[in-house]
Amino acid sequence: MDREQEEMQFLGLFGVYKESYKIIVAWRKIFSQITLTLILPLSFIFLIHIEVSNVLFRKIAHNTQQIMETPQGTPQYHKLSDMISSEWATFWLFKLIYYTFFLIFSLLSTSAVVYTIASIYTARDVTFSRVMSVVPKVWKRLMVTFLCTFMAFFAYNVMAILVVIIWALTIGGRSGGIAMLVVIGILYFAGLVYLTVIWQLASVVTVLEDSYGVQAMMKSNELIKGKMGLSIVIFLMLNVCFFVIQFLFTKLVVRGWRVDSVDRTAYGILCFLLLSHLFLFGLVIQTVLYFVCKSYHHQNIDKSALSDHLEVYHGEYEPLKAKDVQLEQYQQV
Repeated sequence: MDREQEEMQFLGLFGVYKESYKIIVAWRKIFSQITLTLILPLSFIFLIHIEVSNVLFRKIAHNTQQIMETPQGTPQYHKLSDMISSEWATFWLFKLIYYTFFLIFSLLSTSAVVYTIASIYTARDVTFSRVMSVVPKVWKRLMVTFLCTFMAFFAYNVMAILVVIIWALTIGGRSGGIAMLVVIGILYFAGLVYLTVIWQLASVVTVLEDSYGVQAMMKSNELIKGKMGLSIVIFLMLNVCFFVIQFLFTKLVVRGWRVDSVDRTAYGILCFLLLSHLFLFGLVIQTVLYFVCKSYHHQNIDKSALSDHLEVYHGEYEPLKAKDVQLEQYQQV
């Protein structure tokens, strides 16, 4: 990064995009290696999961339709019932395997990209072997942060369900009930976006500072204050791109909407490459956003201290301590 940290606070939406793009282009060799090793498998896992899930679910739907037309108690009925039970078991087992591998590669990719950008920021000699040596030591901390975030999402959704139940029991059928439900839905979506933004920035905090889990989430919450609008807009734009790619893959590849087999393959490769670039770009952006937020709050990061803590050739990985990511206030001119 060729900007001083004091200047980072002035970056807007396109400034963050431009800075992220410049980092990727300037260090395309190391990011290409990370992409080939971690992000391409992550993209492949996500897309193949859509294809396989569709195949399994179509079989379940077909057999469910057949069993509804078959008299109960007949051998054919029992056979179809066993098949459906087996197919549902296969479906959920596949989902479990998918989420496990997707989570692992997602955390490994986050570790690699955040560590790489921190090394670039401190002007360290960053190599692929150095990055991959630190990744296994960082992703465990990211897992703790993810589990804490998962529990926060779980509690949030339980509360949302309780609110909907209370709405249904009190004003659901009355005048204005639908309008109230719409308001509840909007507030729920806003809270969901807020929690997701907290989680994404907490992942960067987990890698670069001594906090992880709930503490990383609390620090993330403090950091995005003043940059909430920017964080939310970035999140929404990245997710719109993500859902567009997912929609195109589902329509053109999985369901083959008005395309032949050759075109389906071409569209599949295109979606695969676009998704891989989006994953990389998103990880770089969330790391750049971390530096923007630190700069906005005048929390100057000591480059030499950060460089020392990024050293991984000797001993265990040691994250940056709070006293090094100093709450030192630098003078504004």
